[in-house]
Order: sequence, then structure tokens, then C-alpha cells
Amino acid sequence: MKRKDFGCGPGCPVEVTLDLIDGKWKGVILYHLQEGRLRFGELRKRLPGITQRMLTKQLRALEQDDLIIRKVYAEVPPRVDYELSETGLRLRPVIDALRAWGEDHRARQSVAATAKRPKTLRKQAA
Repeated sequence: MKRKDFGCGPGCPVEVTLDLIDGKWKGVILYHLQEGRLRFGELRKRLPGITQRMLTKQLRALEQDDLIIRKVYAEVPPRVDYELSETGLRLRPVIDALRAWGEDHRARQSVAATAKRPKTLRKQAA
């Protein structure tokens, strides 16, 4: 549910941004659309854990927030393309920073997990 009261303290700009990309899928959808225009089916293949209904819902929300552009072609079967809008393109540094942080965090967790294993198991893994 969208929060409407942004007249708060210093955290509000972050809250505004997070409100736009909140949830499990929006950030991932925006990440994939950084590569360029994608059809609905292509997005669905890149997000194997998402249902068609949820993808549609998330795309509609992103379009309503002016982060993506939806283009429908008058063809049979219908073809629908999605791409980042000007506003969505301005989120690129944010999405790239989230990706970089996630990669770094995953690597640190892997190192920490390896360090916690008994020495005999570490030798076997190497």
C-alpha cells in the first residue's frame, strides 16, 4: 500500500524512493529493463518465480508511477513492450548500486560461511 504522508523528517527522500521500488519484484523488473525494451514474455522468462498476475500488477504500478513506458501494438496476438521512462532511467544509479551492494554482500557471506566451517571441511572444499 502506498504511503502518502511524506511531510516527515530527514528520512523522507529515502522513503519516497523505496516506496516507488518496494516489494519483491519492482527493483528486479527495473534492473532487467535497463538492458532495453522487453516484451512481456521476455520479462516473464527472466523472472521465473513470478506469476503472470503479479508481473502484470507490478508493471501497472511501475507505469502508474511513470517509471516505465508500456507500448501496445495492434497485432494478433497482441504484442506489448516495456521500457524505462525518463524517470526510470534516472533510477539506473540506484539500481546499479543495489546490484553492486548485493554482489558484495553475497561474497562476504560466502567468505564468512567458509571461515566458520571446520578445517577438515575447508580442505575438502578446496
